[in-house]
Amino acid sequence: MWRPPWSASRDRALLDLKMAAQRSTGKGPLTEDPQRAEALALDGLDSIAFARSLFQVDEGGTIYLDGNSLGMLPRRSLARVTQIVAEEWGRGLVRSWGAWVDLPGAVGDLLGEHLLGAAGGQTVVSDATTVNLYKLASAALDARPGRCVIVSDRANFPTDRYLLQGLVEARGMELRLVDFPEVEGPDADLLGPYLGPETALVSLSHVDYRSGALADMTAINQVIHASGALSLWDLCHSVGAVPIELDASGTDLAAGCTYKYLNGGPGSPAFLYVRRELQEGLRQPIWGWFGQADQFAMGQGYNPLPSIARFQSGSPAVLGIALVEEGVRLLAEIGIEAIRAKSLALTSFLIDLHDRWLAPMGFVLATPRDQARRGSQVCLRHPDAYHICRALLGDASVIADFRAPDRLRLGCAAPTTRFVDLYDAVHRLRRIMEDGGYLSLGPEPSRIT
Repeated sequence: MWRPPWSASRDRALLDLKMAAQRSTGKGPLTEDPQRAEALALDGLDSIAFARSLFQVDEGGTIYLDGNSLGMLPRRSLARVTQIVAEEWGRGLVRSWGAWVDLPGAVGDLLGEHLLGAAGGQTVVSDATTVNLYKLASAALDARPGRCVIVSDRANFPTDRYLLQGLVEARGMELRLVDFPEVEGPDADLLGPYLGPETALVSLSHVDYRSGALADMTAINQVIHASGALSLWDLCHSVGAVPIELDASGTDLAAGCTYKYLNGGPGSPAFLYVRRELQEGLRQPIWGWFGQADQFAMGQGYNPLPSIARFQSGSPAVLGIALVEEGVRLLAEIGIEAIRAKSLALTSFLIDLHDRWLAPMGFVLATPRDQARRGSQVCLRHPDAYHICRALLGDASVIADFRAPDRLRLGCAAPTTRFVDLYDAVHRLRRIMEDGGYLSLGPEPSRIT
């Protein structure tokens, strides 16, 4: 039986909850499922429960379990948008560029300090994840002349595989894809045999977008470096959800999005990280004036800055970067260690519910049971997962998502997700399965899943 991090006080809290309910209602003992009472008790013990009030949450009965795709809106972001649009742009006009021009690096440093384990001057917020991964991968290949192989995970996120495929086709190189275990994800011991003196770059995801498996970044970096290659990590499904130590782990390069656990908003700018020792020796392929030394001299020829700023290209998306800043500051106030502790408790509780109720209905857990090996989501496999997901989105008012061919993903964004949300979501899922209504849904796929 799973015991949450605060289990020493759980039993007393459950008793206090039941007694309080009896006093307030004048009724006898609670008749609801004891596990729902436990969920309520755990919510009462949640040290970061205050964080939910910092977001614009629909309290009308909809349960949101898709923060691993798009984070909720921080309330403070509304005020920041108004400030930038009405004051900085509306009144300050072009004069506001004096403050805006340094936002990419300033917010990058904030992100590095609180969520990436990266000292200042190594992170910048810019462009999209795909563009940043391309910049870093291309620069890494140029820095390893004579090596002709990129290694990645066959189950890596599609955009990562696509851009790597484009690079090897353009350069006449080889993309070597490793078949890691589906649930457990990349492993240093399994990766080693695929590396050698011909390997230039290894590109992997820190948390698997399907299963939520969390890779051992330090161990994998060591194996990569032993072969003489560079490491490139996709942090999209880990940043803001799990502690990351880029400097301490020996990571070379990394990139990630900001619209999931960082709550930067749809399509918000991504970030990239380059270890300080590598910066001057790497030249990214998209040359632009925001990476140019003496930018406003408007001179001939490209002379990149010696700092992380050389990985910028065009003008930064000011509004988007400012909203990323609000999301990062909010998480910094909550604390990534507290977020991680609650995340593990939430996912463990959800796995317990699966074992008790959903496994007998044909669901199969596709997320690591070992807490040290998982991020902040739980993946369930079922042959009818797509139609079940559609049914959840319908009358059940549970927002989850589907990943082909048969995966239902349930995200547990710790600042906003409650234990009782998980209980109620699984309860509604049980009713869907018992009613069988999902079987009558048409086969037409939605473009967005």
